[in-house]
Amino acid sequence: MAQEMVPAERFFDRRFGVTSRDLDKVLAAALEKKADYADLYFEYRLNEAISLEEGLVKNASQSTANGVGVRVLVESKTGYAYTDDITIENLELAARTAQHIADNRDSSLAVPVGKGRLTRDLYPVQSPVLSVPLEKKIALVYEMDRLARAMDPRVKNVFVSLASEHKIILLASSQGWVIGDIQPLTRLNITCIAEQHGSRQMGTFGGGGRVDFDFFTINKDYERYAREAVRQALLNLEAEDAPAGMMDVVLGPGWPGILLHEAIGHGLEADFNRKKVSAFTDRIGQRVASELCTVVDDGTIPSRRGSLNVDDEGTPTHRTVLIEKGILRGYLQDRLNAALMKMPLTGNGRRESYAHIPMPRMTNTFMLEGDTPPEDIIRSVRKGLYAVAFGGGQVDITNGKFVFSASEAYLIEEGKVTRPVKGATLIGNGPDVLTRVSMVGNDLKLDEGVGTCGKDGQSVPVGVGLPTIRIDGLTVGGTHAA
Repeated sequence: MAQEMVPAERFFDRRFGVTSRDLDKVLAAALEKKADYADLYFEYRLNEAISLEEGLVKNASQSTANGVGVRVLVESKTGYAYTDDITIENLELAARTAQHIADNRDSSLAVPVGKGRLTRDLYPVQSPVLSVPLEKKIALVYEMDRLARAMDPRVKNVFVSLASEHKIILLASSQGWVIGDIQPLTRLNITCIAEQHGSRQMGTFGGGGRVDFDFFTINKDYERYAREAVRQALLNLEAEDAPAGMMDVVLGPGWPGILLHEAIGHGLEADFNRKKVSAFTDRIGQRVASELCTVVDDGTIPSRRGSLNVDDEGTPTHRTVLIEKGILRGYLQDRLNAALMKMPLTGNGRRESYAHIPMPRMTNTFMLEGDTPPEDIIRSVRKGLYAVAFGGGQVDITNGKFVFSASEAYLIEEGKVTRPVKGATLIGNGPDVLTRVSMVGNDLKLDEGVGTCGKDGQSVPVGVGLPTIRIDGLTVGGTHAA
């Protein structure tokens, strides 16, 4: 269902048992001490999780969450309170609590949200995964387990998970508008453990987005997920220890964009720059990357995991150019930071749930493709590392320093991809690494739809992407000298 401007009486009464008259009463309580602005964020969430381990479905559960967050703005101050018990009495209490907080702490004025009718539908799901019979979903995870085990006798264990969410959000403001959205989200993952001669290695793959159940079955993508997880596990059984030292690194397309997300993307979120703790603070208009690099955040790509019709403040999501041909153009903004920095909204105000205050967060963040065929990039490297997939990593926002572990990587020798290696880590500095990009491929790819981003204790779904790129002189951690 598309996000839309809706009559408050119909939607709030049907889903949350609250009428437009009740909303007026709660907003009046929030505004009673001459507050400038107030809004209510209603959320209903239905989650389902199915997991398989050791050949058996160990969990099949559903849960619901329901609540309201109340925000109040008084001149340059803001307050926030929430309740998971939706009664008029509790809503009025939350409103007065938020009003009291706003009277006693510094913050900022809000940027007004436009009142125009929003008609786009970025995720027109016809058959939500949650509406599919449970037996059909359980059959899918069992089939993935069977497929993975049949591919190679070295596969000793398989983990499969199918997680689905149906979320309804409704926002009402003291400016008189009401905006609602229905947001489906699904992710299917498989992890395989392979063993040989006492060595155990893991392979993981999956996909998803704001999609129907048929997304996984119509083209048998679930089979591809199983094959990829097994392939990666078996590959790592044969891999040798990664070398260590300074070398040229080629990042493959798609999921390696997680390095871009973590090492650069967070540093471009407005709150870090407003507080002057980002390596990109006060650098708009300056060169921060190779002229080959154009980085965008786009929350408007249909059906993507990180896409939204509107953000969690009611602002339509945008396609925001962050870095254009190496020049820093802007930051990702929510309402609070846009006001303080006197910059336009970008539709990046996001929150984990009604119990959390929105903050600037990424949606789908990626680098635009260049003109070079990826095979030419590989051929250009005499001795280096080709990183295809990443596992965990750490980033220090204040200086941009990062460490990432590659879950699938190969040596490049004399312009050819040769031996697989394990235990490779990439060590560098986010702003510096962009200046070292010397080639950008013509093969931009977005990830499969499994990303989750954590920040200040809040997690939200995101997307990443990258074309094949060459980075000159990056530090690689391993167990052998390069």
